Amino acid sequence: MRSYLDFEKPVAELEAKLDELRTLAASGEAVAIGDEITRLEAKAAQALKDLYANLTPWQKTQVARHPMRPHFSDYVEQLFTEFTPLAGDRKFGEDEAILGGFARFRGDSVCLIGHEKGSTTEARIKHNFGMARPEGYRKAVRLMELADRFDVPVISLVDTAGAYPGIDAEARGQAEAIARSTDACLALGVPNVAVIIGEGGSGGAIAIATANTVIMLEHAIYSVISPEGAASILWRDTSKAQEAATSMKITVRDLERFGVVDQVVAEPPGGAHRHPEATIAATGDVIAIAIGGLKGLSRDEIRARRQQKFLSIGRNL
Repeated sequence: MRSYLDFEKPVAELEAKLDELRTLAASGEAVAIGDEITRLEAKAAQALKDLYANLTPWQKTQVARHPMRPHFSDYVEQLFTEFTPLAGDRKFGEDEAILGGFARFRGDSVCLIGHEKGSTTEARIKHNFGMARPEGYRKAVRLMELADRFDVPVISLVDTAGAYPGIDAEARGQAEAIARSTDACLALGVPNVAVIIGEGGSGGAIAIATANTVIMLEHAIYSVISPEGAASILWRDTSKAQEAATSMKITVRDLERFGVVDQVVAEPPGGAHRHPEATIAATGDVIAIAIGGLKGLSRDEIRARRQQKFLSIGRNL
């Protein structure tokens, strides 16, 4: 069953009418409605294409948060083989919001780290809606250090509203864990590629996204704080989230111009949640190109390129 966002109502009405006509045609109760179905299909497809070609930052935020958008586990299933998850930070315990391990990507060994939001109510609770605690970031550090030791590239799939802000997380050193994870990314002597597949929220995202190449899906968002959080701080009014989203420059168009994002993965009309397999396949192609472009570089060259990328952000406008 399709799930429509508020701004998709015109398309929803057209597709509801289409479903009615298809049901009539299948039951044999209607005569010669094939042409009408074809006309409506073309009209709905064009309406969807036009709608998604002109999304506002707030609408993109809604798309990035769509519950049916492909998650970490979907990418693992389609793009990677022999995935062997590793658990625990060897200091406190296991965190289910950040998953990771080693796998093969198109025949080559890689270290895979990513946020998992979950697709069902039970899974969302289990994975804490993709909001990691300190042990999640310390697990990421452990995996990156293993990857560096065995000369294996690191791929990060980012999809989080931000690190978990609970008292227990803060008591166990949330800020320090995020800082050490970011530092581990910068210290890698192997290529690392990060993909913003949905939400890239604050330090919770950059802790595993400080990469040689940052890839972003067309309708994903990447920001230092959520639009609601920014509105709450600036205006003390979360209803101004739409205004905040526009002012914060959180969409791929602005982030690519600033140099924050290096590559963009185009999404099919209607977003990744309508065509998950095509979106995941396209993402895999861009990841392969990014990793291929870093092969043959020395460890010092890889670090230097990564460092220069982040020092150059916003300086060439």
